[in-house]
Amino acid sequence: MLSVQRVVLSSRPGNNGSPVPENFRLEETTLPTDLKQGQVLVRTLYLSVDPYMRCRMNEDTGADYLLPWKLGVCVDGGGVGVVEASKNQTFAIGDIVTSFTWPWQTHNVIDGNSLQKIDPEIVDGHLSYVLGAVGMPGLTALLGVREKGHVTPGAGQTMVVSGAAGACGSLAGQIGRLDGCERVVGICGSDEKSRVLVSELGFSAAVNYKKGDIASALRDCCPRGVDIYFDNVGGPISDAVISQMNTGGRVILCGQISQYNKDVPYPPPLSEETQEALRSKNITRERFMVLNYMEKHDEGLLQLSQWVKTGQLKVLETVQNGVENMGAAFCSMMTGGNVGKQIVKISD
Repeated sequence: MLSVQRVVLSSRPGNNGSPVPENFRLEETTLPTDLKQGQVLVRTLYLSVDPYMRCRMNEDTGADYLLPWKLGVCVDGGGVGVVEASKNQTFAIGDIVTSFTWPWQTHNVIDGNSLQKIDPEIVDGHLSYVLGAVGMPGLTALLGVREKGHVTPGAGQTMVVSGAAGACGSLAGQIGRLDGCERVVGICGSDEKSRVLVSELGFSAAVNYKKGDIASALRDCCPRGVDIYFDNVGGPISDAVISQMNTGGRVILCGQISQYNKDVPYPPPLSEETQEALRSKNITRERFMVLNYMEKHDEGLLQLSQWVKTGQLKVLETVQNGVENMGAAFCSMMTGGNVGKQIVKISD
């Protein structure tokens, strides 16, 4: 038997409550090491915390493709690890593997069918990037921009990204620029994040929504209006952006993190004023789900990997250490404590 630590959901925040680290509990347990045919023993290297997990803390996620976490049961999400023992022909000791349903546990025995082998070369040896820039957040940014944004190089378009310093937004803005937007403006929650967006990630400008009037700051940054809006937050910020969009503009509806602690349907209802702006200016606002584009994932990951290796796509990460900090890292990410992708490092 192998002694391991794991994180279970100990309580729910309630449909309208904000999550707290105490919703999660660290436990010691043991793992049988005699593997059955097809199984592998993996040691966890990195775990991901993501906004969508807030829905999994409720008894009902409100989405048929997403199951709620059960009380007293080990939590799961995106993870990367290394194979330490294998009874599966596909995996050898030392292989790097990943899964979207990785239990928050220091070691796991997993059926090989739910694992994917990773060539460390695609992330230039930065294995945590598999959970960020060259993983689901990267694909969400890339395919969101390409499938719903329709950037036209040379057309002088302006793109605005909310939640711009987060895992997805920080990549989406850079991809908008790489694909041909003339101006890319990020909305974020601090002056330091604004500085990082402009000086490190190549955004044209940034707006700190916690300071002053967002609408007038946006007008200054987007003198020719907004053509494409990559929406990660919803709420009043999105109302302000949509009010300044040009006719025929496109909203890429990626996330609504400002609304996740509220018991409202997804996507949340819009104000009448915003609905009227969408109607009168013929602005398309379509929900984007990366899982609907599985056939484009391999090609997308290849493009992301290439950009990361050449330095055209800069990757930002906020790293916490230790499985005992999973709950704290999740709650920090939900309130904007991260710059770039929030990662938890479990072992070397």
